[in-house]
Amino acid sequence: MNARYIVGRLLQALLVVIGVSFIVFIVSRLSGDPAVLMAAPGTTERDLQALRERLGLDQPLVLQYLRFLAGVAVGDFGISIWQNQPALGLVLERMPYTILLTCTALAFALAVAFPAGIVSALARRTWWDQLVMLIALVGQAVPVFWLGLMLILVFAENLLWLPSSGSGTWRHLILPSITLGAFSMARTARLVRSGMLEVLGQDYIRTARAKGLTRGGVVLRHALKN
Repeated sequence: MNARYIVGRLLQALLVVIGVSFIVFIVSRLSGDPAVLMAAPGTTERDLQALRERLGLDQPLVLQYLRFLAGVAVGDFGISIWQNQPALGLVLERMPYTILLTCTALAFALAVAFPAGIVSALARRTWWDQLVMLIALVGQAVPVFWLGLMLILVFAENLLWLPSSGSGTWRHLILPSITLGAFSMARTARLVRSGMLEVLGQDYIRTARAKGLTRGGVVLRHALKN
């Protein structure tokens, strides 16, 4: 891997980020006049025009976007249209919750995927293997937003076991963590199963079994390491 390849990949990533940010910027403007959304009810047209001029909303969209990029380069992400507050401050305020939710979703995915994938490989062509693969297939196919809605309807609205929103306790993390971690869990379980089946078919595994090691011993001493 040479320096030219690394620089090329970084430039590609930069272009993707710029392209995505431009699309999001344009789509955000389709929701309506930002000045009207930010202003209080009853604001006069004169005050709205003054707000547009102060925020640069009277300029062409391309110039607005370039101004946004220039601000991002110095750490200024502009003003939130909905909250009418500095966008960076709002992001930093919610960052701890985002990190916590990401970690719990990852922990859920790994805690379920590895045991399920290993047992599925060991129980190949059994009902357990078919069940795990069916769940993994559904987990990769179902849209995340739909899964989240179904979990809320079942466990929050109907059974009343878990809260549908809010934060502050571990119970608030369960449904979002399952929702966010479901796809990763399903994909990882299939990868673990595939890897275990490949390892279990190696010659040294058959040699270990021929020497008298139990199936569990072979898995713990040899298969899991590889």
